[in-house]
Amino acid sequence: MRIRHIDRKLQRLESELAYSAGFNAHAVRGFRKVMGWIRNADDERDFYALKGLHYEKLKGSRSHQRSMRLNDQFRLILELEESSQEKVVVIVAIEDYH
Repeated sequence: MRIRHIDRKLQRLESELAYSAGFNAHAVRGFRKVMGWIRNADDERDFYALKGLHYEKLKGSRSHQRSMRLNDQFRLILELEESSQEKVVVIVAIEDYH
């Protein structure tokens, strides 16, 4: 699976160890751990197999999006795109669910 970030801050958050994008250390650590799992996944079924992610499809106006748990407070919002050659995970945002 290929990964694309909508927000440049999230791309930097994944790759630059000193960058926090304004999130607390627990959220940053969770984000980087989840991104590692996403990068190692063969397809979407791998996300469902990791129960700790709480991978789920969103409802209503966000029904085209999915979410994954980063920690007790934050969730990673993503979208799935399919091209003729491969699946693409689009990283949309990190949101506070409290």
